[in-house]
Amino acid sequence: MKLKQLFTDESAVSPVIGVILMVAITVILAAVIGTFVLNLGGSVSQTTPQASFGFDYNSNNATITHETGDTIDADSDTLKVVVEGKDISATSGAASTITDGDAIFSGTISAGSSAEIQVSSWSSDTVRVVWSSETGENSATLSESTSP
Repeated sequence: MKLKQLFTDESAVSPVIGVILMVAITVILAAVIGTFVLNLGGSVSQTTPQASFGFDYNSNNATITHETGDTIDADSDTLKVVVEGKDISATSGAASTITDGDAIFSGTISAGSSAEIQVSSWSSDTVRVVWSSETGENSATLSESTSP
């Protein structure tokens, strides 16, 4: 083999392989740009916390206590107590704001945190602790109980 011929050879990659590479690069770029534009990657980090709440009823009050599970930052996510068809008020603890009849928790809710709500009268009502993500895309009932 002649060394001079090796350096002057101008053959290139076949056009078919070049087209395949250009299509692959275009598809990858479209997927990355589409993910950012549609904000599909933003909801991945918004996972539902795993937590268990205990309910203790007496007269017109209910004490709701975070028993086990994840610590929930109620300032960035929405954690509220919902009693269907009842007007409730927060009397003490982490439940601080009333919005549309629901007691909204605030601060950091960890094991041992509790809140007390007041209802005019109990009549086998369903009391739920509901979590919603910061963007409002995800929500879940963390605990549910039926009043006496």
